[in-house]
Amino acid sequence: MPHRDFLLQCSFLFLMGHLLFTGWNCRECQTFVEKFEGALGKGKGRKLYAYKVMMAKKMIKFNRDFENFKTACIPWERKIKEVESHFGSSVASYFLFLRWMFGLNMVLFGFMFGLVVLPEVLMGLPYGSIPRKVVPRAEQANAMDYSVLLDFGGYCQYSILFYGYYNDARTIGVFKFRLPLSYLLVGVGIFGYSLMVVIRMMARNSNEGGDGGDEGQFTFSFKMFTSWDYLIGNPETADNKFASVTTSFKESIVDEQENQKDENIHLRRFLRVLANFLILCCLGGSGFLIYYVVKQSQDNAKKDQDELTWFQKNEVDVVMSLLGLVCPPLFETIAELEEYHPRVALKWQLGRIFALFLGNLYTFLFALFDEVNEKLEEEKSIKNATMWSLKEYYANYSSYHNTTDVPPLDIAPADVVRGPCWETTVGVEFMKLTVNDIEVTYITILIGDFLRAVIVRFLNYCWCWDLEAGFPSYGEFDISGNVLGLIFNQGMIWMGAFFSPGLVGLNILRLISSMYFQCWAVMATNVPHERVFKASKSNNFYMGLLLLVLFLSLLPVIYIIMTMPPSFDCGPFSGREKMYDVILETLEELPTFIGNIVGYATNPGLILSAVLLMVLAIYYLNVTSKNYENANLELRKKMQMVNDYEHVNKHSQL
Repeated sequence: MPHRDFLLQCSFLFLMGHLLFTGWNCRECQTFVEKFEGALGKGKGRKLYAYKVMMAKKMIKFNRDFENFKTACIPWERKIKEVESHFGSSVASYFLFLRWMFGLNMVLFGFMFGLVVLPEVLMGLPYGSIPRKVVPRAEQANAMDYSVLLDFGGYCQYSILFYGYYNDARTIGVFKFRLPLSYLLVGVGIFGYSLMVVIRMMARNSNEGGDGGDEGQFTFSFKMFTSWDYLIGNPETADNKFASVTTSFKESIVDEQENQKDENIHLRRFLRVLANFLILCCLGGSGFLIYYVVKQSQDNAKKDQDELTWFQKNEVDVVMSLLGLVCPPLFETIAELEEYHPRVALKWQLGRIFALFLGNLYTFLFALFDEVNEKLEEEKSIKNATMWSLKEYYANYSSYHNTTDVPPLDIAPADVVRGPCWETTVGVEFMKLTVNDIEVTYITILIGDFLRAVIVRFLNYCWCWDLEAGFPSYGEFDISGNVLGLIFNQGMIWMGAFFSPGLVGLNILRLISSMYFQCWAVMATNVPHERVFKASKSNNFYMGLLLLVLFLSLLPVIYIIMTMPPSFDCGPFSGREKMYDVILETLEELPTFIGNIVGYATNPGLILSAVLLMVLAIYYLNVTSKNYENANLELRKKMQMVNDYEHVNKHSQL
């Protein structure tokens, strides 16, 4: 033992001398000594070193297990990886976007449920106590019918799901909770939070950079020799990795083919102009059709509902869903004339379907505003008639009993004459649109994908031609249609949540079911695209569309809050001229100096200056970003030139 320790110490001194001789400085040598001196010591020194090594290994293992645990806690991570391995990153990007939307809606649901629904349930008046919280007597006979509940009538209409149920008292409960103020702030706050989250995600994606199209030189060599993960020990994981590597090669081959393709530029321009003209005609026709159907449905609403057919009652929802089902495949067929790169073609397809959905939605809103104006006129007449009847009652009672102490009318809440409550009507329309969109989406998958796959799978052996290679073949996953459907649905949630607090909860159920149902449908019934392409590393195109939808969804809500009078007998803002009067009432109760500060902050001149400053800041940041991008591009070119120069010198020396 002493002899071995003596040899170790001599070897250590020899190694230190060699390190000093080869150029190590004293500080590096000292660090080396402190790191390995425990292995050369005796007694407690060696035991302490062994303990440190053991704890370091355990900490490394703990960190690795903790990272695996965090990965396992990410919702649907394994499902999305499985889809990506078989269908590529372009299809997986849709499911990543769906998961992100689920997280966003969970936060919105927390705001709406915790600050609006829960206070009303715990501290508000119970059902049946006031007219707005009870089904009218004339509707109670059919209030529990399935057909009525399916259209969100009956007990659904007079529940916490919709605007009209909430009380207009300034404070409720023992905690004096300001429900009207909370309802307004949450209704506007979900837009502010969504805006912040979307912009933050866009900034994060921009930092990751890249558009998925530039990978540098020797792409196929790197994929060939560095793609495999040699730590894989599960056969299923190995199969997924093999499919992922194969798909990655297909993506790179498509990129290389597109870079080397020659084309007739004049013919290509003519076909692209023709394709855009045809798509504009389709967009204009769909907008006219929706406006016509909404007007016709308003006329049908004035007729006896028992005489109307199911289609006449739901023609708006059916036509909008059918347009969303028929137009995207039509756009994709027309886009074949353009022959863009698959990644560019996807963005064009997304933009066109976005224009279709947005035009249909705003056409629906404009027609719905006409119906709202009619209901406002009806409310005025009912309000005037009610006030005239009360005055007649007070006058007759006073003259008959010769007294001024007139008792209030003893009328059951279900028998009170009430207005149509246009806010609840708008909320019901958004609810019906969302439910109808869910039904059409799932039926389309079952018929268009599942039934098609069953026919191809089991009838291919006894058919006249090859069903897999020809018509109808297995379906491909429609990335553009599904992404735009998700964005369009989120726009409806943002607009409709103000009139229907339960709409956010319904959307969460829709997103959860969509994740499981569509993952199953993709893996069981779809095949990878013939031209597999790599998705953009930054999903800012999706986020940009979502940001635009968020802004366009905010406009109608702000217009209603600032200009339209609320219903006089339902909702948290009843009895006020405008909805934003709730904020003015709250400011009046605050100290004077706070009111003065708020008044100065809301001065139009100050707001205009702040907006101008923000525009200038955005312009400056945009110019700076472009300069950095150009500088990075120049630096990349210089690095490439240096690399080529060294490569040439090496060959010349050989």
